[in-house]
Amino acid sequence: MTTILTRAWLLLIILSTTTTAFAGVLPEAGPVFVVMVLVLAGLKAQVVLSDYLGLRDAPTFQRGFALILVGFLGLSLLLYALPFAM
Repeated sequence: MTTILTRAWLLLIILSTTTTAFAGVLPEAGPVFVVMVLVLAGLKAQVVLSDYLGLRDAPTFQRGFALILVGFLGLSLLLYALPFAM
């Protein structure tokens, strides 16, 4: 149990560091920056759901939460892109 949580913690640190690096380097990249940040946020949320909340042991619930997460991130991207379409 400790090794799973340690691995999850390290992975969250790596993903957060990557997000911070993108924020310092790519803020003027526009849509590419937004997509990368949303992907990283999705990966971090998946780690929390799977490892910290234990959904790895309940694959049906894990898939359900993953679908909700993808829907939310997709809606976020759509709301970001909406002003560009007008």
